[in-house]
Amino acid sequence: MTLYRKPLSLAFGAVLSAIAFVSVAPAAEFDLSPEQPGRIHTEKSDKAAAAISPNFKFAREGYLTVATSPWDPPVGTYATDAKTVVGTDPDITVLIAETLGLKLDLVPVAWADWPLGLASGKYDAVVSNVTVTEERKEKFDFSTYRQDVLGFYVKADSKITSIKEPKDIAGLRVITGAGTNQEKVLLEWDRENVAAGLKPVEVQYYDDSAASQLALQSGRADAEFNPNATLAYAAAVKGKTKLVGIVSGGWPLTAEIAVATRKG
Repeated sequence: MTLYRKPLSLAFGAVLSAIAFVSVAPAAEFDLSPEQPGRIHTEKSDKAAAAISPNFKFAREGYLTVATSPWDPPVGTYATDAKTVVGTDPDITVLIAETLGLKLDLVPVAWADWPLGLASGKYDAVVSNVTVTEERKEKFDFSTYRQDVLGFYVKADSKITSIKEPKDIAGLRVITGAGTNQEKVLLEWDRENVAAGLKPVEVQYYDDSAASQLALQSGRADAEFNPNATLAYAAAVKGKTKLVGIVSGGWPLTAEIAVATRKG
């Protein structure tokens, strides 16, 4: 776990260190109920709570207001009531709030909207599969909690068997998320290919995973390049896609996913 690096991120660092030791039993299947009866809980940590500066102004008194972008299980999605957000990222926000002795206000937001909302003080933190990048470190502080791993997935019966380096995507139609770290990696691979005289990639963007899956299954796209956790879950549950490549979210370096907070 890495801190980048001001009062609230220091408190979150203490929280994440504490909850790293919470015992978690493996679930038989992903629970989409709004009640989440199997969710792990914890107790308040006075040490973690004391790490918050007394001058820090929360967005809502007595609450930890956290923005998250529901997109796909198991990271974050809507429950069966179509309004409660559930998943591994929401689980982490619950543990953070409980450790700090605060109530949780989990706010669903569009991915593109979280930076402005966080910078303006509308949210205290963002927990939404956010990758730490040099550009983002100029604007926000971070407390990391897992590695950023991206995956290339293709239709189960696709003739594509391996995507490991830029030349492997030359001429392919690849789905990715707009404004994301995976888009940045994909475009850099494409730039290298074009400079080497290889065919360019046709980058495709869709509003949701259902549209992406339809494009892949109908043959309108050759591959999808997005966070591995969500694509691996879809492959395991539906059996219609397969993994053909793993890439670090910080390619060519490693990268980490973190809780984002305001500077200072």
